[in-house]
Amino acid sequence: MKLKIYSDKKLNEVKYFTTDSFKDSRGEIWTTWDNNYSNKLRFNLDKFTTSKKGVLRGFHGDAKSWKLVTCIRGKILSVIVDYRPKSKNYLKFTSIIMSDKNKKSLIIPPMFLNSWLCLSQDCIYSYKYSFTGKYSDVEDQISLKWNDSKINFKWPNKKPILSNRDK
Repeated sequence: MKLKIYSDKKLNEVKYFTTDSFKDSRGEIWTTWDNNYSNKLRFNLDKFTTSKKGVLRGFHGDAKSWKLVTCIRGKILSVIVDYRPKSKNYLKFTSIIMSDKNKKSLIIPPMFLNSWLCLSQDCIYSYKYSFTGKYSDVEDQISLKWNDSKINFKWPNKKPILSNRDK
């Protein structure tokens, strides 16, 4: 199973991965990462999020973490924002549908914010982090409101289910 790598057309620092899978009577297997792509990323923290339909996870990121994100069950709408103040793409966004069917993964660089909406009955979303030093937890992360007017992304759900942090 070989990974195919693409740069996003709007934010070329964001990379998409697609892969083939192998299916048989037992189930399915696919690859989300191969160190042959980059030897500078060493993943040192994995997290998983489960969500139900309508849950929206707000715009979050930090200054040092690379993130490999994958929807391993269900279907989500993922939105990535360039939050580098000196970038020509500052506050510009790109979006992609990710699912267990299309097997797309994203590499999100530091200073890019990630947000997503669960479109299926439920979903499982995987984060793999690569960073040096201490993990940038909630208190050290950048957070923007899900409907921030500076970004002006038009979410398909006008009344999503939000955490207190994302409200």
